[in-house]
Amino acid sequence: MKRLLVFLSIMIVGILGGTVSAKELPKIKSILTTLDTMMELKSDLTAKVAITEEKLNQGVKKYDALYYRSDSKDSFLVVMLGPASEKGNGYLKIGDNMWMYKQNTRTFQHIGRDESIGGSDLKSGDVEERKLAVDYKAVLDKKTGAEMITEEKLGDILVYKIELIAQVSDVSYPKKIYWVRQDNSLPLKEQAFSLSGTLMETIYYLKYTTISGKYFCIKMRIDDEFEKGNKSLVEISGISLDKIDGKVFTQGYLESLSK
Repeated sequence: MKRLLVFLSIMIVGILGGTVSAKELPKIKSILTTLDTMMELKSDLTAKVAITEEKLNQGVKKYDALYYRSDSKDSFLVVMLGPASEKGNGYLKIGDNMWMYKQNTRTFQHIGRDESIGGSDLKSGDVEERKLAVDYKAVLDKKTGAEMITEEKLGDILVYKIELIAQVSDVSYPKKIYWVRQDNSLPLKEQAFSLSGTLMETIYYLKYTTISGKYFCIKMRIDDEFEKGNKSLVEISGISLDKIDGKVFTQGYLESLSK
């Protein structure tokens, strides 16, 4: 599932006519750098996260959480508010370390970026700050060596379709395709692929808002392409950019919530 806070039903209706030469299109690296700059937080962030999951033969499940993030401290904290079975559990990142906290046993377990948050399809790596320009690079055409970027339309919106491949190992997916607006570079759609090239999920960035000159995606839908019919809706509310007390990003703070 990817990118919670600065991220992206719009459907592709076709590629704009003809092949456009690479010289007429922006470099993919410049698009990624622009996205990273737009999504960079120079302040702390607090928000409420609501996830509604629909799974075949399992019905609908809802998850609620508080999300704290401080890029200056390279830290985030997710505190589960619901369902009842997950309330009080937490997910803490400090630097390169991540832990899952279980309130019923008051224990911490070291986890990786692929750990599910609260039993949802959201992964711990989805809510940390990452740099696209560092993690990924342009896919090159095998015949011409040109970057894989084309002009398309999503609905009535002109976009660039860019194909990326990971250049570091610790990413959720080794290949991605983004559709970003030509006028402001905001992502509108994202597809993630496995190492074998299997399409794993499609993300639609449905609604953005701006706060203090920064774009935040406050509504996104994730379609599971591996298990067709499963999907998740992620909604963000109550966004605050006020400074967060440093004690929040500690194991002791999580433990105190269980008392």
